[in-house]
Amino acid sequence: MGLRTRLTLLYGGLFFVAGSVLLWFTHLLTARALNQRFVVAVDKVTGGARPTPAVSGSTLPSDSLPGDTLPGGVLGTDVVARRIRTDVEQGAADVLDEVLRSSLIVMILVGVVAVVLGYLVADRALRPLDRVTETAQRLSESTLHERIALRGPQDEVKRLADTFDAMLDRLHRVFDAQRRFIANASHELRTPLAVNRTVLEVSLEEPAASEDLKALARALLGATARYERLIDGLLMLAQSEQEITTRRPVDLREVVRTAMEQIGPQPRRGKVTLHEDLYPAVAHGDPLFLERCLVNLLENAVKYNVRDGEVWVRLREDDAGACLTVENTGPPVPPYEVGDLFEPFRRHGGDRIRSARGAGLGLSIVRAIAVAHGGTADARARPEGGLVVTVRLPR
Repeated sequence: MGLRTRLTLLYGGLFFVAGSVLLWFTHLLTARALNQRFVVAVDKVTGGARPTPAVSGSTLPSDSLPGDTLPGGVLGTDVVARRIRTDVEQGAADVLDEVLRSSLIVMILVGVVAVVLGYLVADRALRPLDRVTETAQRLSESTLHERIALRGPQDEVKRLADTFDAMLDRLHRVFDAQRRFIANASHELRTPLAVNRTVLEVSLEEPAASEDLKALARALLGATARYERLIDGLLMLAQSEQEITTRRPVDLREVVRTAMEQIGPQPRRGKVTLHEDLYPAVAHGDPLFLERCLVNLLENAVKYNVRDGEVWVRLREDDAGACLTVENTGPPVPPYEVGDLFEPFRRHGGDRIRSARGAGLGLSIVRAIAVAHGGTADARARPEGGLVVTVRLPR
């Protein structure tokens, strides 16, 4: 039940409670007025006569009028007074019943009108909040320049809208700083490593270089390559956590096959057999990010495998969207460690030292890209060893 409906019910309930109290007081005051104006007045006119014992052996006819006499010559004034008093009391009771029925009908009709008016008033009062909600739902990283800019008196809703606009200003500055950092880091970090790699490669080709110098150059070249992979992974993670600006229909089956071709020529520690079961599936997003997501999945499945292992790649599409599953053989993974594998720099067994096999960012980038596309990425451990990673992407 929404706030608008609750306010309407509150207005209607308060009206009916107040109307019931007013109706009860009106009924009491009307009954008191009728009693004072008519019943008491009749008592004064008739002298407050009360029934007297009837004469033995005589009765008063039901249609007796003033002046009629009872047997023996006694006037029936007390009987006439009693009849008048009874008629007046019955008339007052009838008037009270009629007033009560009419008041109830009027209160119900006015109550319905009050509920309708209460809904309209609540709708008008909550309209600025609806505007704040619509703006918050519409905003994204690329539209942080928009503001609510609510006009009106400095009431609670206006202060809420102004506070929200101030928060958007701060977020806009933070995202701008983050984008500038990524752009600067992409240049400032890659350029020195590229220069070092070039110098080391040239030194390896130098005929006069000694074997010790060449061995040192090869070791430094391997370290440089690891640093380049680490920086590329960090920049890709930072970019994939931002909003996807390019969205178009992407044939995931073609993207999977392209990713499988990219990992094909890589050297492997033992043969790993790839099995594919691909059905047509389409997702809306950035083709480059989706390709990177699938490359990371397949690289992890091949890298963290056993000798003569296997990898199964399955692609399906259902009502919810595309579903990609990558399953591999490998060393056993405890179920309680599976969730940690999606954290940056986390590897199986909590190893954060062996960076030669990777920077520990593969699954982190996979999940970041999936979430940026409105999807999910989850994993579960196979009882025989290895993992089953499932990525779901909406249409």
